Amino acid sequence: METKPPLPPFTLETAKAKVQAAEDAWNTRDPERVALAYTEDSQWRNRAEFFSGREAIRDFLRRKWAKELDYRLKKELWSFTENRISVRFEYEWHDDGGFWYRAYGNEQWEFAENGLMRRREASINDVPIKESDRKFRWERTP
Repeated sequence: METKPPLPPFTLETAKAKVQAAEDAWNTRDPERVALAYTEDSQWRNRAEFFSGREAIRDFLRRKWAKELDYRLKKELWSFTENRISVRFEYEWHDDGGFWYRAYGNEQWEFAENGLMRRREASINDVPIKESDRKFRWERTP
């Protein structure tokens, strides 16, 4: 059976570790790697999109990162219970026209006993920003 530690039930320490692991994985912008954190039948709501399963997650992430160039994300633990975690996040990206955006949002996560996420609900708002207003400055990665 696949496992993705830390496993529920979560403590403050393990919930923070789970959030950091998610931030690190998403910042790779690798749909294959990111999708492995979710159950085969994981249920997602992302903005107004609803879908389920790892292949749909991979497809979504490929589309996302083809549009959201130089994507960089920061997540913060908001709250947790035995098998659920809520986070707030913000990320910056630009489109192929060079226009920059900062996205703000909240996610609610529910985990299976093996530590894979079986449910993800994300509410996100984008705000246009000037490149000079960016908060997240780091080297461009391939």
